[in-house]
Amino acid sequence: QVQLVESGGGLVQPGGSLRLSCAASGIIFSTYRMAWYRQAPGKQRELVTSITNVGSTNYADSVKGRFTIFRDNAKNTVYLQMNSLKPEDTAVYYCLAHKSMSTYWGQGTQVTVSS
Repeated sequence: QVQLVESGGGLVQPGGSLRLSCAASGIIFSTYRMAWYRQAPGKQRELVTSITNVGSTNYADSVKGRFTIFRDNAKNTVYLQMNSLKPEDTAVYYCLAHKSMSTYWGQGTQVTVSS
């Protein structure tokens, strides 16, 4: 059974930082592309960033220079380091694992940026 478990969300003030984690089980983690998506209230889910199995990354323009995705294959975990957070970053953040015809989602973790 595949599981993706996100953690690290919470309430943070504008300009603050958070680190999200997504621990995977039930897959050969090192062979999967991993990604973070987010969904704000009333909006569609959007891709924030992704990292391939060989470590290539891409970022949405809205987070470039502020967010960093990285993975630890020994721990079957992907991380999202979020700095200089803005109120518009408020959303539920979801982890995704993708390879070929297989796609798996985590349950999401809430990030709220507010003073």
